[in-house]
Amino acid sequence: MTVRLRPMRSNDVDALVTLAQVLFTGDPPWSAEHFESELAGVPETRWYVIAEVDGDVAGYAGLMSAADTADVQTLAVAPAYQRRGIGTTLLTAVTDEATRRRVGALLLEVRADNDPALALYRRHGFEQFSRRRGYYDGGRVDALVLRRVLTADDA
Repeated sequence: MTVRLRPMRSNDVDALVTLAQVLFTGDPPWSAEHFESELAGVPETRWYVIAEVDGDVAGYAGLMSAADTADVQTLAVAPAYQRRGIGTTLLTAVTDEATRRRVGALLLEVRADNDPALALYRRHGFEQFSRRRGYYDGGRVDALVLRRVLTADDA
């Protein structure tokens, strides 16, 4: 399986909205307007990438950077492509972009009950530094805020 990364474009939005609806149940997924709003910030404060396998959207990720901190805005892998290394590929690409932008720390938030995502992030050096109680699923699931300090070794 060959994964190809490319910049996210406006003509990807419909497919991304559909994928988000499949992946993010219990919370309102990103709308077309949300994706378009994020893409409007590229490249000044935003960076978005698509992972493709044989022309199919296998996943996507996005970054927002400001001053010396960046946030992973989203990272998603289609169910048919999960547990095949695409999450790692996307997270590595986001981390590389944050490093290129010379930020000192990379932040993200994740559902406390999303064990596969937590395992991915922890394997890549993210550590919990905060908890947002009742953030997801109508107040039933906490969000964990994770941080990875970027160093010269990340360059």
